[in-house]
Amino acid sequence: MDSAALVALALKTLACSQNELAVRLGVSPSQISKWKKGEHMSSEMEGKIRALADIGDKNPSFVAWAGSPEAAEKWENLIQYLADVAEAEAETGYNTEPLNDESGLLSWQVFYALSEMGVDFPKTFPKELDVNYDDVPDDFWVVVENDPIASLIEKMLHSFVNVYGFYAAYIMDMLFDEDLDVWDSVGENIDSELMSLAATKIEIDDNAYFATSFRKFRYKLITEYEEWLNVVKEKAYRSGVPLRAELLSLVHGDEDGLREEAERESLGFNASRLHPDIYMNELLQGMRIIHQVLPAIMEKLGMDDFELDSSELSVK
Repeated sequence: MDSAALVALALKTLACSQNELAVRLGVSPSQISKWKKGEHMSSEMEGKIRALADIGDKNPSFVAWAGSPEAAEKWENLIQYLADVAEAEAETGYNTEPLNDESGLLSWQVFYALSEMGVDFPKTFPKELDVNYDDVPDDFWVVVENDPIASLIEKMLHSFVNVYGFYAAYIMDMLFDEDLDVWDSVGENIDSELMSLAATKIEIDDNAYFATSFRKFRYKLITEYEEWLNVVKEKAYRSGVPLRAELLSLVHGDEDGLREEAERESLGFNASRLHPDIYMNELLQGMRIIHQVLPAIMEKLGMDDFELDSSELSVK
């Protein structure tokens, strides 16, 4: 919970000073200052300020971004509609559970990714997108395509469907495997940042007016995911857990490739396949053993002056 955003919303909604808000809450003005700097706020006090700001259970940062609780609700409705369409058109063979938004985090995850990309948000919700989603007008998708933020959200959600499909097919079970024990160290990060990772696969111009931080955002996500997934791969190797795909494809693979890989797994085409990495690891372990044992064998056989004839290694 963002205490600074929550205080800012209360001050804006009430149109009052910091001292007046402190009186209403029965705290000192210095406590308000601490919250504005991000200090933890108790659940009881959070409930009081939410009531004053009239934002219900919405994320305060999301409401601040949208400009008002009413605008935030309109963005939520748009995001959920676009998510429902993306899920309906999915071809991965896996249910994209986060798009059902039972946890109420979908809009926040989309907003967070857009914020990290440096997107400059409108002050009000676009009037053209304020429609009845039970009966969208014929030109709705034209309006979405022409609105830079709505278009970006639509592309991000379709990308997320494919990213999540590959994740569900090859990675998710490993994160919850008690033998691997990776959830607390990297698993939670891998799971929670999937929407942002999906955004990195979108083709977008990095200019001064829209998504100004996209390159920095993309580099940061790719670097972090490489580190996190390599931890999972190393744990899998040490525990003898076979990989059914190259996990780093989640980072470097394009949308079409991820969708196809997930679909093949869902249809059972990869049932007997193990990724070559697991065999490579076994080969490397065997070579390390030979490297340690061979000198002792050669010494015992009196082969101190042995020279390798490389010509015998070529295939004829």
